Amino acid sequence: QVQLAESGGGSVQAGGSLELSCVASGYTWETKCMGWFRQRPGKEREGVAAIPTDGTSTYYTYYADDSVKARFNISQDNSKNSVYLQMNSLLVEDTATYYCAAATARCTDAWYLQFRYGSWGQGTQVTVSS
Repeated sequence: QVQLAESGGGSVQAGGSLELSCVASGYTWETKCMGWFRQRPGKEREGVAAIPTDGTSTYYTYYADDSVKARFNISQDNSKNSVYLQMNSLLVEDTATYYCAAATARCTDAWYLQFRYGSWGQGTQVTVSS
């Protein structure tokens, strides 16, 4: 089992930036894919981005009216057992609790399916005000 701890959330004005961090501990060698998910107020949890632990590729959610990929950047540092989510040009609609998750299965185009992830962090709140 892998334990995950997110940090970096907070309150920011629209247009601002935040960087979320997630530190993994425990059986980290079993982890193949790390993901960031979020749960916006009144909505179900959804995928934001994912990255394999070797950092060879990245995956982002595409919304019809917004490009997360253009504003967010996921990265990882194996030496620190950490994954990051740099969020720029934040929108009020980005307000959510953000969760880090770890999967023993490799990242694929189905990375956003939450059942693939066996370990979850407790979440960190991001609030964007207008």
